[in-house]
Amino acid sequence: MTSTTPMRSEAKTTALTLDERITGALVGAAVGDALGGPVEGRPPEQIVARHGGRISGIVGPWDGDDWRTARPIAPYHKGDGHVTDDTLMTHALVRVYGAVRDHLDAYAVADHLVPELISTPRWIPELEADALPLQRIFLAEKWIVARLHYGHVDPREAGSGNIVNCGAAMYMAPVGLVNAAHPQAAYAEALDVAGAHQSSYGREAAGVFAAAVAAACAPDATSATVVDTCLSLAKDGTRAAIEAVCEVAVRHRDFESALTPLRTAVAPFDTVGPDYRTPSLGARRPSRLHSIEELPIALGMLLVADGDYRHAVLGSVNYGRDCDSIATMSGAIAGALHGERAIPATWVTTVAEASRLDLHAPARTLADVSRDVFVRDTARRRAHESAFAALVGTP
Repeated sequence: MTSTTPMRSEAKTTALTLDERITGALVGAAVGDALGGPVEGRPPEQIVARHGGRISGIVGPWDGDDWRTARPIAPYHKGDGHVTDDTLMTHALVRVYGAVRDHLDAYAVADHLVPELISTPRWIPELEADALPLQRIFLAEKWIVARLHYGHVDPREAGSGNIVNCGAAMYMAPVGLVNAAHPQAAYAEALDVAGAHQSSYGREAAGVFAAAVAAACAPDATSATVVDTCLSLAKDGTRAAIEAVCEVAVRHRDFESALTPLRTAVAPFDTVGPDYRTPSLGARRPSRLHSIEELPIALGMLLVADGDYRHAVLGSVNYGRDCDSIATMSGAIAGALHGERAIPATWVTTVAEASRLDLHAPARTLADVSRDVFVRDTARRRAHESAFAALVGTP
């Protein structure tokens, strides 16, 4: 597949406002996260055995009522509509945008995101308690605090040395939304922001995912145009993995038949290995040849579903492995394409109530910020145009 290869036809998105696309993306990401959380790390065959078939909606914890003591998950209440760290980090980044009200960079992570993680207790659904977000996020995210708050590392270089995973990519949807319909700008900004967190193909995935969300906001966007945009920007193993997965995805019209072929397609680029809970010795190390698994699979499921939110997210969830992050990504992109109307309302209500979160407030904040940033960008562009015209002698 190349960026000019035609894909299966798909109806273009309906006319949606900026607010509707931002709401669809952020709510869609949170709902996908909550659906995938209880089966994270499991292969598809175990999911079928545990639930008596494919998952078709919100389910309870893998270990049922024993979730408080079951290893290795305890003490997290995964399931029943609880969002995970993907959503906690996404909402934290939205709050950073709300504070800065402009484009972000690695220094904004140090100055604003780190205090968000270590200073203000918030409701953590999986812990069913108010706690510092630092107490829930994964070690790869705690790295940000260790390097920036305690180590005083240059924020632009702090991501070097961290394990390479989807940690930075999973919460980059807000970057794409602030740069709605401008994927090149989203890609560049996400790479800068993610420099404080990740390196190598983890950082690259953050840039490409942000670009995908931005591309999905374009008025004429489809799942095919989103993937074409990703291929035009992605580098090295990330591009190769997306190309390989999406070449397979366009041959399928339901996720059931696509589960094994998509995993086979991404396997050569994935360093984790076949057993997700027992990573290979070379897992998560920098490489120009490899890719995180989550983003290519999310894009593949988007193509299989022709952009349909429900189909794309359920395919992502039933894929297993790091399926909460895969569903977060496919949910954000499909939500940006079609708005909240495409997301089953019962899922939205259940996740909001179970997680005790206002899923719409972050969208309202980010929509306001996006408008402010556009006004700033327009003024900066006009100032540059005026200065350049003076330099070249244009009247």
